[in-house]
Amino acid sequence: MIEIAICLAIIGFALVAIIGVLPLGLNTQRDTREETVINQDATVLLGAIRDAARGADYLTNYVYAITNHWTTYKSDGSYKNGTNGFTYNAATFDGVANNYYSLTNGVNIIGRLSVPEFTDSNGKPLADTFGQFYYSNHITAYVRSLSGLAADRPPQNNDLMLGDSFGYHIFCVNAPMPVDTNTFNAGAHNSFTTQLAGNQRELRLTFFWPQLPNGNLGNGRQTFRTTVAGQLVQQFNGNIQSVYFYQPQFTNAP
Repeated sequence: MIEIAICLAIIGFALVAIIGVLPLGLNTQRDTREETVINQDATVLLGAIRDAARGADYLTNYVYAITNHWTTYKSDGSYKNGTNGFTYNAATFDGVANNYYSLTNGVNIIGRLSVPEFTDSNGKPLADTFGQFYYSNHITAYVRSLSGLAADRPPQNNDLMLGDSFGYHIFCVNAPMPVDTNTFNAGAHNSFTTQLAGNQRELRLTFFWPQLPNGNLGNGRQTFRTTVAGQLVQQFNGNIQSVYFYQPQFTNAP
């Protein structure tokens, strides 16, 4: 009996150790799976934005909302804040509804994710902002994973399943390529700097995950970036707002 009791005690200690390590292993497996999904989705989305994809209507199943928190800055230092919001069923510009621009096709989605970081009063992309009125745009996309579980993929329309699916937010920045800003500030004309700023841009996608059921975000953070040799072209979609697409090309400085 004594030997049996000692054996049971040893087995009990071993089981406690195993049970203590099991949650750590499960959490590591979950984190690895989520990072793999993020890396796969980032490759798809970076390629779609960089290549100005026009037929990517499948994105309507995954990108369910986009917001643009913008700020206008004037040369006198005054500013104004506003928000544009887009979903599959609705779109608003600083509180004014215009459902023509809702996310019902890939053109509207890619065109919104490509909004430049800085634009002038007419929406034209800016390479510098010295001494002029400009918009500062902050684009955030709300996404259900493209590479997640098969049960989460379209045509899944169960709200409970969609609510439990792996989702994340993307902060999307289409920034002008860093150049010698003293050239702009001094008012001097530098052909190479002007051409570089206008024909090469940096695309950065920062992923925040996972999106929790209460709307908060977990601790996952990762940024993907690429340089695009080409112009970010403004194209009018309708009669008010414009969308943007990269036009891959590079013009040599004279």
